[in-house]
Amino acid sequence: MEKLGLEHVCGDLNTEVEHGFTCDLLSEVLGKAQPSTLWITVQSHVNIIAVATVVGIKGIVLCDGHEYEKDTVKKAEENGVVLLKSQENSFIVSGKVYELGLR
Repeated sequence: MEKLGLEHVCGDLNTEVEHGFTCDLLSEVLGKAQPSTLWITVQSHVNIIAVATVVGIKGIVLCDGHEYEKDTVKKAEENGVVLLKSQENSFIVSGKVYELGLR
């Protein structure tokens, strides 16, 4: 989190991730993301938590300075999904995640 310059919103920061995935289309995330992934997106609505839970995504990074909806934060806390935020765009965050070795 510190290496990426991310702000913590909720969830256990000791959660380990093995992969990174960048996408804003929920059906693509459902079909292509792997478990133990850090998902990078600009989507902030509650449905992202349902997708994360089904896939086994451990954390979500919301980019471009967007804010999570209150219902999203509540549902993430209930389901053990880590929520993070960045002021940077998805391209920059994805590059940083890739540099850290997540694939």
